[in-house]
Amino acid sequence: MTKTDYDGPILEIDKLSISFFTRLREIPAVMDFSVTVQPGEAVGLVGESGCGKSTVALGVMQDLGKNGRVVGGSIKFKGRDLGQMSAEELRDIRGSEIAMIYQEPMASLNPAMKIGKQLMEVPMIHQGMNEKDAYERALQVVTDVKLPDPKRMLDSFPHQLSGGQQQRIVIAMALMSEPSLLILDEPTTALDVTVEAAVVELVKDLGKKYGTSMLFISHNLGLVLETCDRLCVMYSGEAVERGSIEQVFDHMQHPYTQALFRSIPLPGADKNARPLKAIPGNFPLPHERPPGCNFGPRCDYFEAGRCDAGDIAMAEVPDSDRHHTRCLKFQEIDWNAPMEMTDSKEKAEPGQVVLKMDNLKKYYEVAANALFGGGEKKVVKANETLSFEARESETLAIVGESGCGKSTFAKVLMGLETATDGQILLDNRNIEAVPIEERDTKTVGEVQMVFQNPFDTLNPSMTVGRQIIRALEIFKVGNNEKERHQRMLELLDLVKLPRAFAERMPRQLSGGQKQRVGIARAFAGDARIVVADEPVSALDVSVQAAVTDLLMEIQREQKTTLLFISHDLSIVRYLSDRVMVMYLGHVVELGSTEDVFSPPYHPYTEALLSAVPIADTSVEKQHIVLEGDIPSAMNPPPGCPFQTRCRWKSKVEGGLCEKEVPPVRQLSDGHQIKCHLSDATLDEMQPVIKIAAE
Repeated sequence: MTKTDYDGPILEIDKLSISFFTRLREIPAVMDFSVTVQPGEAVGLVGESGCGKSTVALGVMQDLGKNGRVVGGSIKFKGRDLGQMSAEELRDIRGSEIAMIYQEPMASLNPAMKIGKQLMEVPMIHQGMNEKDAYERALQVVTDVKLPDPKRMLDSFPHQLSGGQQQRIVIAMALMSEPSLLILDEPTTALDVTVEAAVVELVKDLGKKYGTSMLFISHNLGLVLETCDRLCVMYSGEAVERGSIEQVFDHMQHPYTQALFRSIPLPGADKNARPLKAIPGNFPLPHERPPGCNFGPRCDYFEAGRCDAGDIAMAEVPDSDRHHTRCLKFQEIDWNAPMEMTDSKEKAEPGQVVLKMDNLKKYYEVAANALFGGGEKKVVKANETLSFEARESETLAIVGESGCGKSTFAKVLMGLETATDGQILLDNRNIEAVPIEERDTKTVGEVQMVFQNPFDTLNPSMTVGRQIIRALEIFKVGNNEKERHQRMLELLDLVKLPRAFAERMPRQLSGGQKQRVGIARAFAGDARIVVADEPVSALDVSVQAAVTDLLMEIQREQKTTLLFISHDLSIVRYLSDRVMVMYLGHVVELGSTEDVFSPPYHPYTEALLSAVPIADTSVEKQHIVLEGDIPSAMNPPPGCPFQTRCRWKSKVEGGLCEKEVPPVRQLSDGHQIKCHLSDATLDEMQPVIKIAAE
């Protein structure tokens, strides 16, 4: 059968159930799951980690490993049941008709083989193409995925490319044989927002160009809104709602979908007036699912004796186009009722200045030939003249792509690195030159950090309680073991974890719970300043809201200064008082959240705002895709660091952008940018994000 003579659904999953078998029991991972992908259609599969999204994808690829088995239902590809095919038939289809793009690009690339060779293998194996044609095809596809200098790319090894470039090569590899179905499993999680925006744009264009159908797996609702036609929401192994993007986003018919939307910071959410609403309770483990509706124990509309009586089937929503929901009460719920107001919080007034940075610089010297140490030294300018102050009870967000110097600055503040020049004042004491081993206990306790990945920061062989007590011992809190034990229990209360968790080991905790333990430990020494480095990016959407809220609440009680490092501008907009935008070691914009999120912007801030996917159909965005990758800090461009990617550069006369680093300009009280654009040009800027009038 050729690729063109089939006109039914490309993929038909019908009442699919997949289980994994362990020595003790059968663990159902996916139950009664149905979804259809039509030719040329992009279907989003959305849900939190552990809900079975990737298991469905592996089921389609017939790659469930030794323990996984399809125990019910069927998966049909172009009308043929994949479960009935021989290994040989499957081998012909995989990679040529169905291709998959994984989350981590390096896992799909062979590190010892040049890119060109890896790409040419696909048509040579699947289509018996000769080497010359395969090379031409590879060149064409690499050009299609908008990589610079395609010939050089084909001649490079994977490690010579940035993360965004590697991911594009993986997409190119998947497209080499023009598959009918492309499965994308969280393809942009590891990328920066600006790179993500470009990759998403690319996937959409290529889908149109090649007529490929897509199954797009993601936990980011905004991303699905921008890429897909239809959407299926999963919870705990089941599909709970299916429909077109407009139906599900604007006329949702399942309590879980509604709860999910209430826990993400959309434009208009405000940490004081309109706090996010976290979903109560925890995700059920596969072998501990409740009777009846899986979402029942966490649902606002739960009715005992009805919702937990028996299995609930998908029901069609009346007067709709293929819109289904797995809820018994969907016709009784008033979906337009306003959200019950969670208590609005008093806005904490920022107090005196706790931390002041003055012209901080951090340079690294590296050998030009790092492998053999020869050659002249090169200087990497990780931070260039950083100046700002942070007050008590204030949240200052630090935003920028990876490689802009956010984490370097955090290391200098923590004392893990010392500054090259400039000063850092903590309560008017200079700490920029004092490494952590020379800092007194009080200073170490006052500046603490919450890390991005909660899985790496806990000792796997020590109970949760013991790890917090260990921190208390180091900070000399409490006079004896009993006092410390009591304080440890209070810290667990502070981060809203049950006291019984003190006896648990880290492996018994979910990601969100581990992150809470990390926060409890950071506050063990009465921290004045907490540097939160992407503290919620590894967590699920519903957990993000709870952890963010928790940080805010502790901040109110303890009057902590929070330095929030992030690339997710929607969360930054929701919780920060002031925002500092960094690019290649420079602070390019600094001001109150209001100032930074409304024009005039620094051209880089403008591009960042445009790149953030927003899960709201009423939002209109200006579309700005940055060309090219971030330059290397070893070899920064002359003049303004952003000039190689700036769309406003032509407005400045005399090539000034390429010659001089722009001066810092005050636009209004407390709002500054580093840019050569004239006031008249800045005044022409339009808002990037507009909420359409209802």
